Amino acid sequence: MEVIGKVKLIGDVQTFGANGFRKRELVVTTDDQYPQMIMIEFVQDKVDLLNNYAVGQDVKVSINLRGREWINPQGEAKYFNSIQGWRIENLSQSNTQGQNLPPVDQFQPASNVSNEEPDDLPF
Repeated sequence: MEVIGKVKLIGDVQTFGANGFRKRELVVTTDDQYPQMIMIEFVQDKVDLLNNYAVGQDVKVSINLRGREWINPQGEAKYFNSIQGWRIENLSQSNTQGQNLPPVDQFQPASNVSNEEPDDLPF
């Protein structure tokens, strides 16, 4: 599954327990008719995927839905869901083609054009 939208927030890396479990949260705002703010968790080695991203970037995040059951001390079952990211792509890069070209007014007009050449184009 994928979530496409604009980065709203990138959290700090959080470390838990003696085993050093790491987690980092990303919030993406979708571009739907009714925009949603989706919180996506990146865990363990995936937390570093967020290092090259900033608030405001358009991204596509590949996700997995996770669900688990917890039995409370009263013996009642409670259920929790989470969204875990495992890949993130910058969609802004695909919109930057041609940005490294100089402005049009910096190009010199062609000087070797001759009107004596036949026009052999078929249209």
